[in-house]
Amino acid sequence: MKFLGFLTSRIIKALIVVLGVVIINFFLIRLAPGDPAAVLAGQSGASDPAYVEQLREEFGLDKPVLVQLGVYLSGVVQLDLGYSYRNNMPVLTLIAQRIPATLLLMFCAFLFSLVLGVLLGVVAANARYSRRRRWLDNIVMAVSLLLYATPLFWLALMAILLFSVVLGWLPGFGMETVGAGFTGWAYIQDIALHLVLPTVTLGCFFMAMYVMLTRASMLEVINMDFVKTARAKGVAPNTIIRRHVLRNALLPVITFAGIQLGQMAGGAVLTETVFAWPGIGRLMFDALLQRDYQLLLGVFLVTSFMVVVFNLLTDVVYRFVDPRIAAGAQPGGVQ
Repeated sequence: MKFLGFLTSRIIKALIVVLGVVIINFFLIRLAPGDPAAVLAGQSGASDPAYVEQLREEFGLDKPVLVQLGVYLSGVVQLDLGYSYRNNMPVLTLIAQRIPATLLLMFCAFLFSLVLGVLLGVVAANARYSRRRRWLDNIVMAVSLLLYATPLFWLALMAILLFSVVLGWLPGFGMETVGAGFTGWAYIQDIALHLVLPTVTLGCFFMAMYVMLTRASMLEVINMDFVKTARAKGVAPNTIIRRHVLRNALLPVITFAGIQLGQMAGGAVLTETVFAWPGIGRLMFDALLQRDYQLLLGVFLVTSFMVVVFNLLTDVVYRFVDPRIAAGAQPGGVQ
């Protein structure tokens, strides 16, 4: 019952956050310079003011802003995110076509950065604590700092230049080979090859942060009294690391992982643009250039919803990693 109350409270707060994000984004987009009706009229080769006004009336842009907001919110409740005048299709349909590619890239980059980052962080912390292989700790930290300081777009361009242009090992653009007609296992392999460079590029920055965070957290926990007690009792070193040190050191990592998933959901614009990956990040970039307000609002709504869901999942995972974190704890406890 406590968990159900905890989950209900988080869901209500999440809905309030999403509503706030939608309203704020709606007004911010309306404050942006440029008239979408004028842009659409210019693309169709007509500059007649009467035609522009007709377009404004057709898309509801002639109504007061508050009325437009009310119409939009009522549509959101009915899962109607509006119509993309530039792409000539409903916004929800357009996002539904692109979101699988973004989710695939996002989760592959997340797993790559999390698994490799935690493993290297454990290796660096062990090497630092044992004082026998400090050179290994220095190497891991130097590489991590280098990846953390390297601009993402530069890393993406260099990866394309090296592995696609010079060596020819991996495809550099798109999600699949155009016109190849692959099916079955060959189609899966083709997508996997196209996924390698975007995944590694997007994951390297976060992997570096996981390395530094895991290493620092483990070095802090490994000097605590309960670890020293377990070592004095003769518990095997690997067991101490796995059951006592790593489990407690993972709490800040999990916190950052939840934040990272949210950043990946809305921050893959650059990666998707460089690699021509057909996801919602690239869709958002195109909508911004085209002043497609309805599509921009739809992308913002979906990405904010994803961020809230990931944060909610992070809160739930906390309870399994550390049973001391109880939902509905009394004042003075962790909630």
